[in-house]
Amino acid sequence: MIVVGASLAGLHGAEALRLNGYRGRITIVGDEPHRPYDRPPLSKHVLSGELAADATELPQRADLDARWMLGQAVIDLDRRAHTIGLADGAVLAYDKLLVTTGARARPWPVESGGTLGNIFTLRGRDDAARLRAALVAGPSCILIVGAGLIGCEAASCCRSLGLPVTLIDPNLTPLARSLGTWVGGVIADCLKDAGVTYRPNAQVLRFEGDATGRVVRAHLSDEHVVEADLVIVALGAVRETGWLKAAGLMADASGLTCDAACRTLDADGAPCPDIYAAGDVARWPISLYGDRLISVEHWGNAVAQGGHAARNMLATADDQRPYDHLPAFWSSQFGINIKAVGLSEGADTVAIVHGSRASRRFLAVYGREGRSISAVSFDQARWLPAYAEAIRIGGAFPPIRDASDQDRIVSGLPGFPPPRQASGSHVSGSQVSGSHVSRSDEARHA
Repeated sequence: MIVVGASLAGLHGAEALRLNGYRGRITIVGDEPHRPYDRPPLSKHVLSGELAADATELPQRADLDARWMLGQAVIDLDRRAHTIGLADGAVLAYDKLLVTTGARARPWPVESGGTLGNIFTLRGRDDAARLRAALVAGPSCILIVGAGLIGCEAASCCRSLGLPVTLIDPNLTPLARSLGTWVGGVIADCLKDAGVTYRPNAQVLRFEGDATGRVVRAHLSDEHVVEADLVIVALGAVRETGWLKAAGLMADASGLTCDAACRTLDADGAPCPDIYAAGDVARWPISLYGDRLISVEHWGNAVAQGGHAARNMLATADDQRPYDHLPAFWSSQFGINIKAVGLSEGADTVAIVHGSRASRRFLAVYGREGRSISAVSFDQARWLPAYAEAIRIGGAFPPIRDASDQDRIVSGLPGFPPPRQASGSHVSGSQVSGSHVSRSDEARHA
């Protein structure tokens, strides 16, 4: 067995193979030089200096007895020969393959200043270490592009360090595409109170550098200029599928398409019995939402799907069990613990069922056509498991009334932005679309 991707999903897949009785050889190939590590702390504890980047390695639940091939990029897959090719020229044969290559941070375009010094993305352990070192140097004006989870968490961390921050996003509020502007407005208020300069409805056209090649300012589409000596680009992620380009699989920058059993699909839509996928890179039909194809960048999904795919890899063809998962994520920012379950896309209403937006302690439920489809809590998670169960069974919206600590239910329109239109060379905002769910987003990550 070969696992391509030394990630959270890859680790849990390898562990599940052993825990389910597999005693053959396991080879784990990863393009980073590190053993699998935990990503959620990177945008919080590592940036703040509370935790060293190299202290994030994940524990192992089982004796893997695996061959680790780290710092080795996989460049191609030959399905007919049952081999993968590595960048150093090595060729490895497999009987079954688990793809857990995850995703990489979406970079700023080169033609718009992407190669300037002090422009950072935040996805991996090395990214976090480099950015932490730059923050310690005390930049005088930090610019964050994209008010998704990573952008907001980074802004929160920078302000906790006493550093000045400007946050730019093309939407009216942070997290507008995942939570809507009605709920996202609460985060906008948190930004303001924390001293973040938030510039909504704004887009960065290009970055300008000085004579040394370091970024000094950003030019916006409204002709304004923002000074910046450090930039954090938080534009979502691109799935690591480039090495599958010639493999005849349904794979692109949005993910590697699988069936419900986590088996990858070939170009004709037929499942490949010897190649499975899990974690951020996988795109599969989620039965709870009408078999819509999604990929999920959430920690819990990487763990669960990695284990499920491994189970099916060992099962017979007539015992391929479907992967049933309710997406969930969490985030900590500006002193608030945010937890969410389900997919809010397509919601036509949202209700505050516990607490209030004014107190910044509340639980909101999203509904579509009279059914509850997702819920989010801001420091109010007591009832979240009950709402998660209601979402699983397609409960009425809102599903719980007259709870012991429930006051008046307040409903409103979610305020999701219209679908993003194709643009020119500029890039801005958090990349969260209908085909994939970004964590940070979680914090996410496989």
